[in-house]
Amino acid sequence: MCGIVGYTGKRPALELLLKGLQRLEYRGYDSSGVAYFEGAVGSERLEVRKSEGRLANVRKLLANEQAASGVSAE
Repeated sequence: MCGIVGYTGKRPALELLLKGLQRLEYRGYDSSGVAYFEGAVGSERLEVRKSEGRLANVRKLLANEQAASGVSAE
């Protein structure tokens, strides 16, 4: 099975997306990932992080990087 979580708004999106995916974890997926915009308005870039296995693997990928928030301020 698959599940998709999305968010748009002014709050930092990354942690909200991870919490939403965590709620879907009981469904038994074999991989997970997040895609979010990062950077200043007008020069945002789409960042994608994905990994096989549990959501904890994606969290580890993100922990090894600079603090990403996924915020898009307008």
